[in-house]
Amino acid sequence: MNFADLGLSDELLRAVAEAGYSEPTPIQANAIPPVLMMKDIIGIAQTGTGKTASFVLPMIDILAHGRRRARMPRSLILEPTRELAAQVAENFEKYGKYQNLEMALLIGGVSMGDQIKALEKGVDVLIATPGRLMDLFERGNILLTGCSLLVIDEADRMLDMGFIPDIEAICTKLPRQRQTLLFSATMPAPIKKLADKFLDNPKTIEVARAATTNANIEQWAVPVAPADKRATLRALLRQPEVRTAIIFCNRKTTVRELNKSLKRSGFRSGEIHGDMEQPQRLAELELFKAGEINILVASDVAARGLDIKGVSTVVNYDAPWHPDDYVHRIGRTGRAGATGTAYTFVTPDDAENIANIEKLTGQKIPRREGEPEAAAAEDSTEAEEKPRRSRRNDKPAPAPERRPQRGRRRAAPAEPAPAPAAEERDTGGWNGPIPDFLSARIDL
Repeated sequence: MNFADLGLSDELLRAVAEAGYSEPTPIQANAIPPVLMMKDIIGIAQTGTGKTASFVLPMIDILAHGRRRARMPRSLILEPTRELAAQVAENFEKYGKYQNLEMALLIGGVSMGDQIKALEKGVDVLIATPGRLMDLFERGNILLTGCSLLVIDEADRMLDMGFIPDIEAICTKLPRQRQTLLFSATMPAPIKKLADKFLDNPKTIEVARAATTNANIEQWAVPVAPADKRATLRALLRQPEVRTAIIFCNRKTTVRELNKSLKRSGFRSGEIHGDMEQPQRLAELELFKAGEINILVASDVAARGLDIKGVSTVVNYDAPWHPDDYVHRIGRTGRAGATGTAYTFVTPDDAENIANIEKLTGQKIPRREGEPEAAAAEDSTEAEEKPRRSRRNDKPAPAPERRPQRGRRRAAPAEPAPAPAAEERDTGGWNGPIPDFLSARIDL
């Protein structure tokens, strides 16, 4: 099967071909025809399977005919993070270049004034994060009564981030007669309840069992002591097969500290986490995509949906707290049919987290004993921190040479006079040790 068999327009097929794609992925092949038929869809597919194009492509053809109005978007796509929203916007620009469609991106961290201006011109596609959308709606800058197509992407991530109440509020402000598409990698009970409430007789498309991992990804659990994690990481990154890597940490402070450590060790690394401003995060991603840096240290803000081609390796520097996050983290590699490797560092405290991951995915993660740790033992840790200077030198400083005073004959060596008691000396109030030269006598 190829894209021409799915009922897409000639203009859209041309853009798809220019992007280098000829055959649809399973989720695309199963989802695009019913979306074009205006049916509600529940799409369940693991990350990296082309889920984004499965709704972007048919939406472009659906919206190709119609009239836009100021502050009344014709369609709405909800994304949990700014990065995912920006990536969907890039897909619309790439595939919709032969269609006259206007798009607006509503995300936090950027100027609200520019977003309001775009809405006032009228948009066909509105891509938004729930927080910024609700903010503009409450300010009266946007009306949702003209939105006939809603996409809820990464629904399980929305649940993890606490956006479900916002999504329910948004759905009540949309027309009752609309087409709704819900995509998720997993289908927990709250998401199933959301789908039952807001979707009308949806068609369920499941191309992989929920919470399964990509078969193209070689997975390893690496037992390591907490104190040896950085050395073990450097050893792994120096393997010749590691070309580009994303390293996931549970805390933003760990991301910052680890990136500094890798840079001191000579690696071309960058970082991305939630405390960074949006322009900074996008700039780091662009450096990584362009190859100017080949290692990206990230928090879970980058775990879902980011489609970065050519990532050879994923390292879970911290074992994820939530089992679902493991599936999405390692899904940054092995995309679009490529192969990849995922390492997860396992400390004694991570046993429960790993057990939960293996229970969710239904597979045992093989342990990689010996080799990484042996390599880490050989790896020098001098770059970890610059050595502190000792306050005292190992060798005592030589005593300064005493020169005879001019005009006076130096006395011949004589028996040293007994040093007077400390209380007999004029010390000027000094109560420390008294140098011997203060007791010297010069015969005139």
